[in-house]
Amino acid sequence: MTIKPPTPPFTLETATRKVRGAEDAWNRQDPASVALAYTADSWWRNRTSFVQGREQIIEFLEQKWARELNYRLIKELWAFTETRIAVRYCYESQATTGSWYRSFGNENWEFDQNGLMRWRHSSINDLEIDDADRKFHWELGTPRPPDHPGLSELGL
Repeated sequence: MTIKPPTPPFTLETATRKVRGAEDAWNRQDPASVALAYTADSWWRNRTSFVQGREQIIEFLEQKWARELNYRLIKELWAFTETRIAVRYCYESQATTGSWYRSFGNENWEFDQNGLMRWRHSSINDLEIDDADRKFHWELGTPRPPDHPGLSELGL
């Protein structure tokens, strides 16, 4: 049985750690590793895509990161209950055409008793930005450094 701490019921501290753990994993951009945080039959809605199960999650993330280059993400806890967490997030990425985008989103997560996410609902809006307007400048493929500002500190 796989356990992915922290597990429900969530507190402010454990929900915040869960959000940062998800952010760090997505910034590493390893689809197979990211998929392990979800139940085997996890269900997603991401924009207009519907994904179910780890294999589809891996395929989805491989395709995402093939078209969203230089991807860097920041997540922030918005609200939580015993088994659910709501986050707001923002990521910057570069399209294969060279254009830069800042994507703003909200996610609603539900977890099983082992701390694996079984539901993920994500809504996202994209804004084209100039290279000079980018705010996320840490090493690609690594977690955001501890001293890098979060969304609220950046005014996002």
